[in-house]
Amino acid sequence: MDDDVKVVEGLYDRFNARDIDGVLAALTDDVAWANGMDGGHVHGPEAVRDYWTRQWAMVDPHVEPVGFHRTADGAIVAEVVQTIRDLDGKPLEGQTHGLEDKTVGHIFHFRDGKVARFDIQDVA
Repeated sequence: MDDDVKVVEGLYDRFNARDIDGVLAALTDDVAWANGMDGGHVHGPEAVRDYWTRQWAMVDPHVEPVGFHRTADGAIVAEVVQTIRDLDGKPLEGQTHGLEDKTVGHIFHFRDGKVARFDIQDVA
């Protein structure tokens, strides 16, 4: 298996376990990370930490990769089923943020073995 795919699989395992430090260790110091709640990107590992800390205080997300492929420019695209629950484990109703249950594409750009950019795309 591709080393970058192994890194991405580990990121999902750590995210689902809420191991923020484990994920941040795999990011570049200048990472640009898509903000799935508000749009745009957050920049740098500490901004990613703040983003997830805020997200996890509002909802309980789980992401499950179901497939991977590499793009022509070398990025790894993960097809991901994301499930978002409230903090009591119930399906969300009336949320005001951009998170919802759906299948999405997560795009990881690597530099020197670490994630330098993360983007989200809709899956048709």
